[in-house]
Amino acid sequence: LAGLAAPGATTAVEPAPTRDHTERMARAFGAEISVSKENAARIIRLTGEVELAPTELEIAGDPSSAAFLTVAALITPGSDILLPGVLVNPARTGLFQTLKEMGGDISFSNERELAGEPVADMRVHASALKGIEVPPERAPSMIDEYPVLAVAAAYAQGETTMHGLAELRVKESDRLAAIAAGLEAIGVKADAGQESLAVSGGGGEVPGGGTVKTHRDHRIAMAFLVAGLAARAPVKVDDGTMIATSFPSFLQVMQSLGASIEGAGA
Repeated sequence: LAGLAAPGATTAVEPAPTRDHTERMARAFGAEISVSKENAARIIRLTGEVELAPTELEIAGDPSSAAFLTVAALITPGSDILLPGVLVNPARTGLFQTLKEMGGDISFSNERELAGEPVADMRVHASALKGIEVPPERAPSMIDEYPVLAVAAAYAQGETTMHGLAELRVKESDRLAAIAAGLEAIGVKADAGQESLAVSGGGGEVPGGGTVKTHRDHRIAMAFLVAGLAARAPVKVDDGTMIATSFPSFLQVMQSLGASIEGAGA
């Protein structure tokens, strides 16, 4: 499949806006809302019958959407992309931290605030990745990003082990089982435990050629379409229509970067 960008070229794309941390945006509309921690609980207090007023907001780019573009750039030789205005709230950036620990060339610039949230422009270059241990305490900051992290792990040198993944068993699908089965379908060894996943990376080589069952899970579909970008043979997913659930412009953005993706809800 086509590379994301010619060597030396830089492409800027906009990830979809984030839908988290809505309390900060609610305040911008005049809501009386506060969030605090009491013991181990997260307490949200909201005053009713407050008159809300229209306003204009520039919304940060969603890190969960940026995740697919980031991994696509890391695994595709010659890639160099710029993602402007991505949310970099520490509660949402576990994937980027993990990819950097794996050797990913990811940098942040122009740090600023949008709608009360920290954002930055992300620059991502193709990189040789290595396997690591991903600690369980990082899971809350990247729980939706494990499907595409598993793809990055498939291209890394050595084994990547991820812990603390029990929540993946009860997402839109049993994502843990779906990820492991998808990796096996494209020729990558993966072992899923009840709360863990171990992926044996091929050092930049993924056979591809298989069909991945998505179980109508949008993140499984997008992750394995990304996996096909640098595989030796094309990767097919059995359904891509539900990708619009979280990233309606995914296909158009990927194709604008040079990816060859056919069907998948296009």
